[in-house]
Amino acid sequence: MEYLKIDGRSFYNMMANACNKLEKQKEFVNSLNVFPVPDGDTGTNMSMTLRSAVSEMKVKDDATISDMSKQLSKGALMGARGNSGVILSQILRGISIGLQNIREANSHQFANSLMEGCKSAYKAVMRPTEGTILTIVRTAGEEATNSDEKDITELMKDICKQCEDVLNETPNMLPILKKAKVVDAGGMGFLIILRGMYEALDDNIESPLIENKEPIVEDFKHQQDIDPSQIKFGYCTEFFIKSKAADLESFKKDLSYHGDSMIVVGADDIVKVHIHTNDPGLILSKALKLGELSKIKIDNMREQHRRILEAEYPTEKKSDTHEVSGESNSSKKYAFISVASGDGMTQIFQDLGVDYVIEGGQTMNPSTEDILSSINKLNAENIFVLPNNKNIIMAATQAAELSDKNVMVIPTKTIPQGITCLTEFNVEEDSSTNVDIMTKAMDKVLAGAVTYAVRDTEINGKQIKQGDILGLIEGEIKETGNNIYSSCLNIIKQMVGEDSELISIYYGDGCDEAKVIDLVSKLETSYPELDVQYSNGQQPLYYFIVSVE
Repeated sequence: MEYLKIDGRSFYNMMANACNKLEKQKEFVNSLNVFPVPDGDTGTNMSMTLRSAVSEMKVKDDATISDMSKQLSKGALMGARGNSGVILSQILRGISIGLQNIREANSHQFANSLMEGCKSAYKAVMRPTEGTILTIVRTAGEEATNSDEKDITELMKDICKQCEDVLNETPNMLPILKKAKVVDAGGMGFLIILRGMYEALDDNIESPLIENKEPIVEDFKHQQDIDPSQIKFGYCTEFFIKSKAADLESFKKDLSYHGDSMIVVGADDIVKVHIHTNDPGLILSKALKLGELSKIKIDNMREQHRRILEAEYPTEKKSDTHEVSGESNSSKKYAFISVASGDGMTQIFQDLGVDYVIEGGQTMNPSTEDILSSINKLNAENIFVLPNNKNIIMAATQAAELSDKNVMVIPTKTIPQGITCLTEFNVEEDSSTNVDIMTKAMDKVLAGAVTYAVRDTEINGKQIKQGDILGLIEGEIKETGNNIYSSCLNIIKQMVGEDSELISIYYGDGCDEAKVIDLVSKLETSYPELDVQYSNGQQPLYYFIVSVE
């Protein structure tokens, strides 16, 4: 169908159809990930980010494309997961900038918005690499702005064709893709989004967002130890305010007297509010003075707790965040947030003084909003965030930028780096000095891991089959085999050097403690001059996480 202009409703249909299409094909995108270890897969991260973005779009008959793109951008910003999700959120942010103050976009205006998406994506990446999603979004922007096509449907068709051609060339841009015989996963994810947008126009699809049927199951461990009468503020209250000139600082100060766990975040003319309170009506009344309210959600936490104890809720999945600091309203000089997976790992970080441990890591990267929520729960002069995974650093940085607190992201890429940073932290020093201390401490740590291959591939000449045991050093596969204990021993032997002093082993699910102790004994015999420590991290997917310092 011909579209000479795109209004707000048509734009929603395009993005909702793209979201539904990506949801259906996310496992295909995941399969293109070159590295065969269990990880926060590209398709999953992009799909969850786009779903968060589209879920924020509220369709009205008079909705402008400017308003709808702003809502899309806000949802993507808060819901961004993993590096691919953060990059996608920046693409959508750029598109929103390009459509600002436009009621209905013609082909020229829409083309410019795609180029703005390209510019924002490249700015978000410190060292842009061609052959990735960046190449595909640049191709889309260039094809659009160089075209004289007036029909946006035909324009999108041409964009999809050109992006497909360039995507097929990505193996020639990145040797690792060529060896694995795949195209770039992020690029494919973005092409699927473009195709979904095109199909919505071509077939004139009215595309409501398909509900995600994946069960949401929470962990209510230790709930039986909580007395409902001790819940100080009983109603979890969330909503959005549409306001162009809200004084957020005064508003936050006013709300602070009426509850806790408060989050007030503004972007453009939308303010998101979350607070635990005993008087939701009062909170809403105060908010109405700033502007129109939407997406109001109020939960009675005391009632939820009672229902949990009556076994009306499932009890299989772990909670998102572990609070370990006690009274979060108590002011302190320093506070810490860390990302980790496994009860043992959580306990280790708790023992090292971390205030909030966000459940996540390899297969589930926390979103920008997850991290920002933990930041806003802390009352501290200085807050340090330890992502402990390279695929979470961008989301953590984005969360820090959205916060009005003094937040410093230490770019830890592994659990051992995070642990070492905490042990090196000096409470007597100022925040700037501690950033230097912890950043330098990261370089002292050589990290390794033992896991399994989730797909067949070839890496550095090694033929890897699904199910093979893999030994990694600093993210590179150095060992393949069929025994987790011998693989762990072999990578540690490769890691130990003349200046090594300490070997740390964190064993996870699936490990036999007796065999772990035997492994430690062998290391102590081989390296009598080194201190060998071991702990039960209970982490999933990775049999061993190890470090040598």
